Amino acid sequence: MYEKTFPNKRFKHTLEFLQKHVATSETIFDLGVPNPFSKIMEENGYTVKNTTGEDLDNNQTALQTEQYDVFTAFEIFEHLLNPYTVLQNVKCDKLLISIPLRLWFSPAYRSKTDMWDRHYHEFEDWQLDWLLEKTGWKITAREKFTHPVKKIGFRPLLRYFTPRYYIVVAEKVKA
Repeated sequence: MYEKTFPNKRFKHTLEFLQKHVATSETIFDLGVPNPFSKIMEENGYTVKNTTGEDLDNNQTALQTEQYDVFTAFEIFEHLLNPYTVLQNVKCDKLLISIPLRLWFSPAYRSKTDMWDRHYHEFEDWQLDWLLEKTGWKITAREKFTHPVKKIGFRPLLRYFTPRYYIVVAEKVKA
């Protein structure tokens, strides 16, 4: 997954945002298989459960059967064809989601070798906001941050000041 580069800045920023909004006493259900950031959360005192690799566009059973206080999806929604249905099946009252933002100077990401490592959605911030609103969530905090790369060129220069990631915390709207 991170053979050549490890996203230290992104992970640091995500952990700080998580620590600001989620207590270590709250159980986290993290969308996606166990990954380096799941381990970081556990090393920082969080109890983390993950999905097991099922196709979440077609199967949201784990969202309904697991016991959890907080739902997280860190750089997962862009891979789903149907994040709307996933959000409708979240059964807790708090979530944290981060997404890579659509960049006008870069095409949608698509791995040629791994069918799971492709972006179906390239979100703008307002699109995630609308998706959450339509599925009954109210954003209570949000941040955008950059992700510079150590390369030379026009696009790497733009990455120093163009926000690349968007992270939100939201609460379920009570009917």
